[in-house]
Amino acid sequence: MDTNYDPQKIEAKWQKFWEEQKLFDADIAPGRRKYYVLEMLPYPSGDIHMGHVRNYSIGDALARYMSMKGFNVLHPIGWDSFGLPAENAAIKHQRPPAEFTFAYIDRMRRQLKRLGVSYDWRREVTTCAPEYYRWNQWFFLKMYERGLAYRKKSRVNWCPQCETVLANEQVVDGCCWRHEDTPVVEKDLEQWFLKITDYAERLLEDMKELVRWPERVLTMQQNWIGKSKGTEVGFSIDELGLPLRVFTTRVDTIFGCTVVFLAAEHPLIGKLIAASKEPEKLRSEVERIKNSSVHARVEVNLEKDGVATGFHARNPYNGELVPIWVANFVLTEYGTGAVMAVPAHDQRDFEFCTTFNLPIRTVILPKDGEPKAKLEAAFTEFGKLVNSGPYTGLTSERAIERMTHDAEADGFGKGTIQYRIKDWGISRQRYWGTPIPMVYCDACGVVPVPASELPVLLPADIKLTGTGQSPLASVGEFVTTTCPKCGGPARRETDTMDTFVDSSWYFYRYTDPKTDSAPISSEAVNYWFPVDQYIGGIEHAILHLIYMRFFTKVMKDIGLVSFSEPVARLFTQGMVIKDGSKMSKSKGNVVDPTAMFEKYGADTVRLYMLFAAPPEKDLDWSDTGIEGASRFLNRVYRTISKYAENFGAVESLLGKLPRPAASPEYTAEERNLLRKAHQVLRHVTKDMEDRWHFNTDIALTMELVNELTEMDAAISEGRIRTEVLKETLEILVLILALFAPHIADELWEGIGHSGATLRVAWPAYDPVLAAEEELELPVQVNGKLRTRIRVAVDASEDDIRQFAVADEKVAQYIDGHQVVRVIIVPQKLINIVVK
Repeated sequence: MDTNYDPQKIEAKWQKFWEEQKLFDADIAPGRRKYYVLEMLPYPSGDIHMGHVRNYSIGDALARYMSMKGFNVLHPIGWDSFGLPAENAAIKHQRPPAEFTFAYIDRMRRQLKRLGVSYDWRREVTTCAPEYYRWNQWFFLKMYERGLAYRKKSRVNWCPQCETVLANEQVVDGCCWRHEDTPVVEKDLEQWFLKITDYAERLLEDMKELVRWPERVLTMQQNWIGKSKGTEVGFSIDELGLPLRVFTTRVDTIFGCTVVFLAAEHPLIGKLIAASKEPEKLRSEVERIKNSSVHARVEVNLEKDGVATGFHARNPYNGELVPIWVANFVLTEYGTGAVMAVPAHDQRDFEFCTTFNLPIRTVILPKDGEPKAKLEAAFTEFGKLVNSGPYTGLTSERAIERMTHDAEADGFGKGTIQYRIKDWGISRQRYWGTPIPMVYCDACGVVPVPASELPVLLPADIKLTGTGQSPLASVGEFVTTTCPKCGGPARRETDTMDTFVDSSWYFYRYTDPKTDSAPISSEAVNYWFPVDQYIGGIEHAILHLIYMRFFTKVMKDIGLVSFSEPVARLFTQGMVIKDGSKMSKSKGNVVDPTAMFEKYGADTVRLYMLFAAPPEKDLDWSDTGIEGASRFLNRVYRTISKYAENFGAVESLLGKLPRPAASPEYTAEERNLLRKAHQVLRHVTKDMEDRWHFNTDIALTMELVNELTEMDAAISEGRIRTEVLKETLEILVLILALFAPHIADELWEGIGHSGATLRVAWPAYDPVLAAEEELELPVQVNGKLRTRIRVAVDASEDDIRQFAVADEKVAQYIDGHQVVRVIIVPQKLINIVVK
């Protein structure tokens, strides 16, 4: 065995071996336990970054562990390859987006192979390939058939820099999710939508299946779906003879309603303007409110603004007429677009009515409180009703129930449920995406392209300018077509699909990427699903992770799958940052993984990424940290290569439990070494099954190497037998195989084995050897910690009591005092009570 650690040589050697042996190929094996581990597929932007390295190192550690545990592991990769960056690069350089995309894929594929991740490359999926996006179009047609895809004119989010529409979920703090400093504006456009609202309740209800998802993600999804149980109340505009529906979750406060607010976009606004005494003035004020950003209008600290319409709404509960105002914080997207204002019990209403000197009437008091002479803020909690007619004296809970019942009985209202989530707008005015398979015929209207004619291909010869309308609209050969229904002239839809459509079902395609008669192979999906472990960033909680759940439910409804949720367990890893901020070229703090591979080797980079921080936390890159990881691997290599030639045909007892009766007694030094090895093995095994404290696992592995170093004299002098040393080194190497697989395979070969560690059964730790012989117990005097003592695991309480009282540090606190009693909590602590 070479005594010098050469990571470039070793990594090239073993990557070649893995590929030749097809070690990562996974095929259906009925009767064999499967495990599907998946990391979110990357966008091919040119180079992998350290966030990719971290994500894929986490997934690969798990994939390798499960393989060694005997599972049939599916670990695929692909490319989320449609999207704006390639199109923008194409506009800048006047070259086709496909040229950039496939060049970037080639480069990133080489980098991932250089990292040594255990991917089954036969299953590679590229979402911009016609054989993939054909099925995006097929899914769209299926949804259209079921009424889940529809077209309407809608006010949409528009990113001036991307020059395309954004879904609500792609607007972050009023700005584009891709361009964090670009404010989003609104436009009125004809758009295609997917009716995700039809699945809102199922998306919530099925969360009970997601018991191994982070609570934070589930909470974010629940908030985004935004289920509200309330009452729809029918007010009326008597001056015009018009009904006005209002939704409220707090009907118990309705006797405190002193004004009704309308959204500037409410459908009744036009009629109010037409009937107004000053129509132009009202129209001007409404347009001013309407033209402000929707995202600014939902900000908590928004300065309240509005205009009185001059009309009144009648409250059906008490017959009172209250003024109708248009308010800037009310949107048609939520509820009915009409809000009953109860300023004494809603803070926004309170601020508005205070600003415009509108009445404020208290109708709810704390259950044990008295009314205040002057309100300084709204009282928003449940309480007891006052000034509420026949409902006075009821609790809020009881009043909501009774008042909703009365509204239904008298025909002016009903109990109802509203959702915050809105239908998914998928139309994008860009070229590099899936064409929407619809045509427009003057005679037949909107007509779907027959499934037999899919895919509708993107034209290759196109000039991209990045301005205005969809680039496809300028390609006459693409736009001009015939109507599938009547055969007459027709025009193709020129918008393309949101790229989140591509990533909503890609993980199904991995199970059989070559099937061409359907989007998925039922046999393959039935074997491999659900995804046992999915790994990705928290930023996808209300984008990709909701959309993929929606797609799965649609797939179930059309008979493609038999389950409701695609992912059993989700893990969200932290970001990789440098100098306290997210890596970016503009900040000059990017660390190039390829440069690190060349300098230190892929194993060092992988080990450092798993060691530097718990995987769920952000990792702050440190140059000295990766140098430390490199020194550690060099030390491991030197340590093992030093002893490797001694083993010959020596057989260890690793993994043989129970150990043979004839196994030799261990010396104290041998037992100490084996105890440490099996304790580390026990910790790593339990961590891989549950917690994923990779940083702690690697730290303990370092302690094991320290133990070996301290035992060097005993090993050299023969006081530690060869079979004990070999067992220890085998444990060390197999643990290392999860985090630094190339050097692990080299060392495994060096200590007398053949083949890759991936095909070695994960060893069982020996609970007897792993058991502690001593315990460290804290000693308190009158409840205050004074010292810690070490005692034998099997020490009696009398012995423990004597050790504690006799300790020098304890003595200074009990001398001159009477020991009343000594309390011993077994294996936990000792408390000496004195007076």
